[in-house]
Parts: sequence; structure tokens; C-alpha cells
Amino acid sequence: MRIGEAASRAGVSTKAVRYYESLGLVTAPRLANGYRDYDEAQVRRIGEIRGLVRLGIPAEQTRPFLDCLDSGQAAGDDCPASLDTYRAAIADLDLRVVELAERRETLAARLAEATARSAPRCLFTPTEEIP
Repeated sequence: MRIGEAASRAGVSTKAVRYYESLGLVTAPRLANGYRDYDEAQVRRIGEIRGLVRLGIPAEQTRPFLDCLDSGQAAGDDCPASLDTYRAAIADLDLRVVELAERRETLAARLAEATARSAPRCLFTPTEEIP
């Protein structure tokens, strides 16, 4: 099948498929007319990459899952290396959650300080609409 159909069946854009190819994650032989010829196995690989990217795992880090599929496993995460990738992604998320919580705390503190400083300066509080 051509790239457009493969991309559509996997739920990605043709640009994403070309990107995955540039990373060496997907391969498709070329027909005599130069078109790529994708098979079901490549569509499955593209779908696996798409699912992992949606979870926040960069396409560049999906190789263990694809290798697991290539080894004949039913799922890309049936291998220890895939589980290690999950663990690393979770650790990264945990770190980002902590960083975001710290940023939120700092912003809230600054807002409270700025509000406290500016409250006495606000002398005019309209009680009626001004025409």
C-alpha cells in the first residue's frame, strides 16, 4: 500500500511516516514507479510508534518496542527493554510533576505578594457604571 493509506490506517500523517523512516524505525521498499510499498507489519509498527508518542515517549526511544514486535512477541511491551523504557518515561514524568508543582508554588507566592502590595494603592473602586 502507498504511504497515504498506510498513514491513514495507522492514524498518523504522511509526514510522521516519513519522519519515522528517517529515524530508521519504518522501512518500505520502493516500487518501480518510486512509490513506497508498505505492508501490514509496517502499519503495525507505525501504529505502535504513534501510541507510544501519544504517551509521551519520543519516537526516537521506541526502538525497544519495535524490536520486541520483530522478535515475534504479541505486544511491543512484552520485553524487558520495553519495560525499562516505560520506567524511564515514568521517572521523567515524576520529575516534571515536581518541577511544575514548584513553579506553581512560586507563581502563587508572587501573586499573593503582588496582590498584597497593590491592594492599598487601589483607591478608586467603581460602584456604578460610568456612561
